[in-house]
Amino acid sequence: MKSKYDMLVVGGGPAGALAAKTAAEAGNTVCLIEKRPAIGTPIRCAEGIGKELLKEFIKPDPRWVSAEIERARIIAPNGTTVRLEQDKAGNEVGYVLDRKVFDRELVWQAAEAGADVIVKTRATAPIMENGAVRGAKVLSVGTPAEIRADVVLAADGTEAQFARWAGLDTTVPLREMMSCAQYLMTDIDIDSGSTDFYLGNDVAPEGYLWVFPKGERTANVGIGISGRKSRDGSRAKDYLDRFVAKNFPGGKAIECIAGGVPVCRPLPCTAADGLMVIGDAARVVDPLTGGGIGNAMFTGRLAARVASECISKGDCSKEALMPYDVEWRASRMGKFLERNYKVKEYFVTLDDKKLNALADSIASISLKEFSVSALIKELIKRNPMMLFELKALKDALD
Repeated sequence: MKSKYDMLVVGGGPAGALAAKTAAEAGNTVCLIEKRPAIGTPIRCAEGIGKELLKEFIKPDPRWVSAEIERARIIAPNGTTVRLEQDKAGNEVGYVLDRKVFDRELVWQAAEAGADVIVKTRATAPIMENGAVRGAKVLSVGTPAEIRADVVLAADGTEAQFARWAGLDTTVPLREMMSCAQYLMTDIDIDSGSTDFYLGNDVAPEGYLWVFPKGERTANVGIGISGRKSRDGSRAKDYLDRFVAKNFPGGKAIECIAGGVPVCRPLPCTAADGLMVIGDAARVVDPLTGGGIGNAMFTGRLAARVASECISKGDCSKEALMPYDVEWRASRMGKFLERNYKVKEYFVTLDDKKLNALADSIASISLKEFSVSALIKELIKRNPMMLFELKALKDALD
């Protein structure tokens, strides 16, 4: 580990790895630090991603693709199932990854591009000079050190402590922090080609429960509920345990994870003097689905490209770095985040009766496109009596 780099990346997830790789390929000296002793563990993710989105960044590899998904099913509180079939919709659905291998592959690629990768090294504070970030104080395998850099990329996940230490407001309202729990289960009867989403206030209040296959009889079975619905006896794990006992009584949980996922709008600003915030730390998790892998890679790559230009010009001020913030907000990803936030805000207001009515209205159709917008358009089209209530959804598409 050197004491000075062009770029320091705090965090070795998909956002940090793509940033480090992109910046190193551009000829910069790059250091990526990861607080955990190994890249990719523990996993705090359902591991799903759209096929087309993934292929924008990396060629799919059987070593880290656990399952190829052909359909999705949304199960309403009354059991009505809305099926979204890949062969009928005409576009691809997604993969369920093995993040333990996938994350390491991304970091290996960053290392091959020339980035220094240092694990078990935690950022403890930014180095601040005249209001600008100039690196980080770290604790590397128990030893204090300082790493200086022209620009620091904060990719430290949902906790986003580094950006907060540097003065950015990273607060997430309690109602917009999903409380999540997940088991990796084996020896269970599932459809290995389908991702299943269970809705309902008895199943997952203001959230959903998922079954994402990772093989013929193995799946991530998890749940996210609103933080304001979490209390003694009704925590995410309590709902998950009740679902598992009912639906997979003979299954075996071989891994258990828990944590929070922000489903709020992105940070008001993701650039500061000498600092850029990327991935989950920037709150670019999809507020409707909770998915964040693709958005993390998008922001990581974009930030590194903008930062590389700034480094070459010798100007890493907030003003110089702001094109990153402007560009991702104007991108397809940025627009989808805003739309899906509005859609999420509508759906969390629905009681089970209305969820059932909406599911019943579209249960028998075949969508021409596999997307959130196609689903919303069908809901509006087939529920004219609820047009006033669905106005929020219609406005989200405009």
